[in-house]
Amino acid sequence: MRLAVLSDIHGNLEALDRVLEDISSRRIRTCYFLGDAISYGPEPDLCLGRLRENNFYCVLGNHELAIVQPETKKYFNPPTREHFDQSRRLLSDHSLEFISTWPCLRTEHDMLLVHGCPPDSPVRYLFEVQDDELSRIISSMDQFIAFVGHTHELELVQCRGNVMQRRLLSRGVYSLDADRVLVNAGSVGQPRDGDNRAKYIVWDQEKLELEVCFVEYDIHKTVRGILDRGFPDYYAQRLR
Repeated sequence: MRLAVLSDIHGNLEALDRVLEDISSRRIRTCYFLGDAISYGPEPDLCLGRLRENNFYCVLGNHELAIVQPETKKYFNPPTREHFDQSRRLLSDHSLEFISTWPCLRTEHDMLLVHGCPPDSPVRYLFEVQDDELSRIISSMDQFIAFVGHTHELELVQCRGNVMQRRLLSRGVYSLDADRVLVNAGSVGQPRDGDNRAKYIVWDQEKLELEVCFVEYDIHKTVRGILDRGFPDYYAQRLR
């Protein structure tokens, strides 16, 4: 089975729509989303609508968690908290209900899916985890592979016995040969790896292959939308 795994759309409808077209062209029917559909970008409600319409299996990002559990907003810095309230006001009741159904993690098809760090944290970044602890986390998983997001950067971590190897990912196909694997799927709507194209992963379970997909989209349209919403200019500059 071939699966698509997406993360961190952040209200960027232009990027998401081009990614959905790319997925459709590959005849992939089963898709997973690792959280953070909202904030930063101009169309959070429409992005949630696309996920719902296309029957994505979703897990909570830290931005959705702040809606489900408002007390977790304290973990955002003050400017982000203020912007979060701007973005929150754009969400329909239907979207709020949709978010409320998302779990913190999913385990299926020999995969673990979580926004931040396994086994179940939507808020902890991988770069906050020392290598020895990360090796223990990955090696103790019941599933072969974990998919995460949150950092907006692509990364592959493979564990063979007591040896862990970490590497950044670029566009292309990667064959996996390890006991346990963790993959950071990057970001559809706001990459932070120096390449502003939308990113997502295709996972071929039978071949044990990852394909890292880069997708062009109309960045300027998203930038105009951010500025028209009155969102901070910083969020537009990140995309340029």
